[in-house]
Amino acid sequence: MQFLVYILAYPFLWLISILPFRIFYWFSDCVYFLVYHVVGYRKKVVRENLALALPHLSDQERKVIEKKFYSHMCDMFLEMIKTMSISPEEMEKRFHVTNIDLVLNYAQREKSVILMASHYASYEWLMTVNPKIGFQGVAVYKKVANPYFDKLVRKIRSKYKTEMIETKKAIPTMAQNQRDGVLSMYGLASDQSPKLDRIFHSGKFMGIEVPVHTGAEMLAKKYDLAVTMVKVKKIKRGYYEATFLSLADNPKEYDDFEITEMYLKEVEKQILEAPEYYLWTHKRWKHRVQ
Repeated sequence: MQFLVYILAYPFLWLISILPFRIFYWFSDCVYFLVYHVVGYRKKVVRENLALALPHLSDQERKVIEKKFYSHMCDMFLEMIKTMSISPEEMEKRFHVTNIDLVLNYAQREKSVILMASHYASYEWLMTVNPKIGFQGVAVYKKVANPYFDKLVRKIRSKYKTEMIETKKAIPTMAQNQRDGVLSMYGLASDQSPKLDRIFHSGKFMGIEVPVHTGAEMLAKKYDLAVTMVKVKKIKRGYYEATFLSLADNPKEYDDFEITEMYLKEVEKQILEAPEYYLWTHKRWKHRVQ
């Protein structure tokens, strides 16, 4: 059954990917109408999250953000499909990195890096920076249940030579690369709610006390990796700008969880500047400390 679903869906996905951008975003508008106005996908979760994270705004202001968020979310996930066929030249125009020299400097110093990313703006197109960074890009991801779609996701995200590894393989991969002297940049999304059996620290995120992911910081200290983060800004529809920030060149010099707190503060700044581009459908505050 999983294979049947895949072979029925794949031609449709490919057709979407080859649409001219003007028609592509018209189609995204249609998807938005269905997702938001007809299906109402996770509306309750989104509204609860917006009320928790942005209590200083009025209901009407949050409603405007809600609608903009759903429109952006549809764009973003369709843009992931667009990666199947988009040319490198077109991608270069649409996803610009402002300061790639920061990462290249680590490559020149032969220093591997942890890249802390967030579910903000176009995290899917982050994979396209890999050919520019001067060493191996490795993305840690959660496996898709359907093995055929998982393979497709891996293929799409690996188009720019990014190595995709499941979460459970992160530590063995880092250990092996360290033994072999393979310089790498490991990308981890670190802004979502951790599993209950992996809670080591709670901190404030958008003013709310919640368990936070500490894996990136712990791995950086274990394997002596520099810690950076990337902030992606949406310039206009279909165009993004990414900027790298250095958080810690020598993470062992920092107190436990200090780097994680620094990262979360930077994510908060992004959200407060343009909250419509954050992924509000995730139950980020479900384990909040009362």
